[in-house]
Amino acid sequence: MLDELREVIDEIDTELLILLNRRAAVSKKIGAIKLKAGLPLVDADRETEVLRKIVRDNEGTLDDAAAARIHAMIIRECRQLQIDMARSIAESGQI
Repeated sequence: MLDELREVIDEIDTELLILLNRRAAVSKKIGAIKLKAGLPLVDADRETEVLRKIVRDNEGTLDDAAAARIHAMIIRECRQLQIDMARSIAESGQI
């Protein structure tokens, strides 16, 4: 029973990783659009809106605070990808 449940966790972790990487790729595209438009990479209002939606839609085992904390970390990591991309472009002289 324990081994079977661990296999389920492993499968879920693989699915989560696929989704996180998909989200990261979309986030980088958004960052590129923001850079071209001269918009700031950080949009605190949008981040707040996303976290509110997570809490509003949460009906699972995680409590709202845990779901928000996890998603806030995902947002931070995706934002960092955008910042790193902007830094790389600036260093290459493309901006």
